[in-house]
Amino acid sequence: MPRYVVPRQLVYPGDPIATTDYEVSGPVYIDNGRYRSWCLGLVEVKDEKTINVVPLEGTYRPKVGDTVIGYITDVLAIGWELDVRAPFSAYLSVHDAVLKPIDLESVDLTTLLNIGDMVVARITDIDVTREHPISVTIKESNLGRLEGGTLVEISPVKVPRVIGKKGSMIGVLSMLRCEIIVGQNGRIFVKCGDVRDEAFLASVIRRIERESHTTGLTDRIKETILKYLSERGHQ
Repeated sequence: MPRYVVPRQLVYPGDPIATTDYEVSGPVYIDNGRYRSWCLGLVEVKDEKTINVVPLEGTYRPKVGDTVIGYITDVLAIGWELDVRAPFSAYLSVHDAVLKPIDLESVDLTTLLNIGDMVVARITDIDVTREHPISVTIKESNLGRLEGGTLVEISPVKVPRVIGKKGSMIGVLSMLRCEIIVGQNGRIFVKCGDVRDEAFLASVIRRIERESHTTGLTDRIKETILKYLSERGHQ
């Protein structure tokens, strides 16, 4: 066991994690033979020689294959510009948005998607030399325009906690029988049959974000949801 940290210890930027005799992953750097944390994070000791630092704060770093939730910010000649909470904008071409070819001279793209519309998309390419470095598609199953519902924004680094190990936390949240779409950019879309359930679910997600570093969180969230369902008379 490293003499600098213990499992699930909270570390701050610059805190020592372990000597270079250990295998340390996550946002760390080496200083005088010791790994130090770049960020506010939580230490995971995987075994006697392997350590991981899980960041508790951070911005979204887009990756090809990520599912993201974005807003249309501009309608262009042959596509749309999106805000996906990344350092640069994303681009959705007509080709990646519609199933059948359309006549761009006769079709007004605002009738398909307009400024302010929300979509769930998948990142297909990243090229920082382009005007819009991120390319996305909505032409796949479970992707496309989102209507109604409630959007919750959390820190992107907290998304894995909302999902849980092997989907355990999402399984608990699904007890509310709502549609839940988790974007890896920290935007979570929820849509329930009752707006009161949406408001409750949004508050639960924010609680997961606040308490993500604590143990036993999944069980506590489950208890909270069961109590809510009982009080609301859900079956």
